[in-house]
Amino acid sequence: MQVWPLVALVACSAAVAGAARRTPVPAPLLLVAAGLAASYVPGVPAYELDPHVVLPLLLPPLLHTAAVDSSYLDLRANARPVALLSVGYVLFATLAVGYAAYLLVPGLPLPVALVLGAVVAPPDAVAATAIARRLGLPHRITTILQGESLVNDATAITAYRVALAAAVGTSAGWAGRIAEFLLASVGGVGVGLLLMVPIHHLRLRLRDPLLKNTLALLIPFVAYAAAERVHASGVLAVVVVALYLGHRNWQVDFATRLQEEAVWKVVAFVLESVVFALIGLQLPVVLEGLGEYEGAAAAWYALAVFAAVAVSRFVWVFPATFLPLRLSARIRAREADTTWKGAFVVAWAGMRGVVSLAIAFSVPMDVPHRSLILFLTFTTVIATLVVQGLTLPPLIRLLRLPAPDAKAQTLAEAQAQSEASAAAEERLAELLAEPRNALPPPLAERLRTVLERRRNAVWERLGEVNPLTGESADGVYRRLAREMIAAEREVFVALRDERRIDDEMLRGLLRRLDLEEAAAYREETG
Repeated sequence: MQVWPLVALVACSAAVAGAARRTPVPAPLLLVAAGLAASYVPGVPAYELDPHVVLPLLLPPLLHTAAVDSSYLDLRANARPVALLSVGYVLFATLAVGYAAYLLVPGLPLPVALVLGAVVAPPDAVAATAIARRLGLPHRITTILQGESLVNDATAITAYRVALAAAVGTSAGWAGRIAEFLLASVGGVGVGLLLMVPIHHLRLRLRDPLLKNTLALLIPFVAYAAAERVHASGVLAVVVVALYLGHRNWQVDFATRLQEEAVWKVVAFVLESVVFALIGLQLPVVLEGLGEYEGAAAAWYALAVFAAVAVSRFVWVFPATFLPLRLSARIRAREADTTWKGAFVVAWAGMRGVVSLAIAFSVPMDVPHRSLILFLTFTTVIATLVVQGLTLPPLIRLLRLPAPDAKAQTLAEAQAQSEASAAAEERLAELLAEPRNALPPPLAERLRTVLERRRNAVWERLGEVNPLTGESADGVYRRLAREMIAAEREVFVALRDERRIDDEMLRGLLRRLDLEEAAAYREETG
């Protein structure tokens, strides 16, 4: 692909994603719609998804960012439902959707139908995370959806490889297929376990934040490539490493954390935007060469496969949710808040995405009915994103699922801050008692003042608000602090323009102000 089409794709995708933030429509849906519309515009080049690019170059960083932001402890607490969805459901959907396609499409061999089932089986990590994050779902449901989306790609890719081997006649029988599946799964986890500690140790040993962030950008690609090298699951390797690094991220210095957060936010924003735009742009490529499957027959097959995908998820989710509760008193006690409403949302939140399309495009050209597999994958992805994605917000409002309790969260944060501040105050008293740490009284008092303000800031968010502005006292304090910083910044720039200070000094002074303003902003919105 030439440079300008790629630049145009990134720029237009980012613009549409930015515009989506000002609308009630989730960004993935608007991007897909924009891609579909652009595919009809004369002169727009054909952007064909290359699985050799999407899987090893786009999937690892997207999985890495999602896994780093996930909670290892929450995922461990919800390991049973996550495993039942990410492994059990994907295998069930592969068989159910594949067999439905085999019955519906005349002349479609069962192994080829199972290839289609494996391709459309996994809900998309990017779609699930993007939409769940915006909807404000209950914490446990969000954790389950995110956990499922982190692992299910590995299950689907492995199931696809097994089904493809059967379709082209290179399978070693059921024993060989099961062995291949176990090798990929266990091997991917094993590679991740082998890499995570040395990579984290290297991050701690490096002193330059720029080098650390360069390493951070390479980590998902290294983990993916190392696992694929030994025919294991690169997806699982990436997820295992990222979960460990995210759990241990507090051990890295603050400069690295600040830079990493900014870098990965940009990377995730650009890649997510491009990925969903690419889905819509696949229409001309998918329709080309559809051949005998055109018109009403193709539309019927597309509708039937989408229905099979949606129904199979309900068929799996409700028994997988409530049977363990009936069979185990321990599970009932641990998951007492489980309701049919939550299960319904989990069942409906099964949007498919770019991974399914990338796998479909990787189907060899000599596989029978390849064009039909591409077409049905494309229509299933579009249908799930549009139908389920658009109806999910009103469904959640209709079911009246309890949103996260903001007051309870603020109270927990305030209590945690109070305990931490008490420990810091005790440590400060110990340090000031040592002669080598002697400070003039004003400076010592400033340390105590900063500590006290940090202790009180969260509590003040629970208190009364300003009747004129609706702000808490802490909010007014931060707003005034930003106004003061802005006034200082204007003076520094004026002094530079008058040549009383040079640009190097200006950059140092502005960076100091930027850090102060960033700290105020992060505490206010965190």
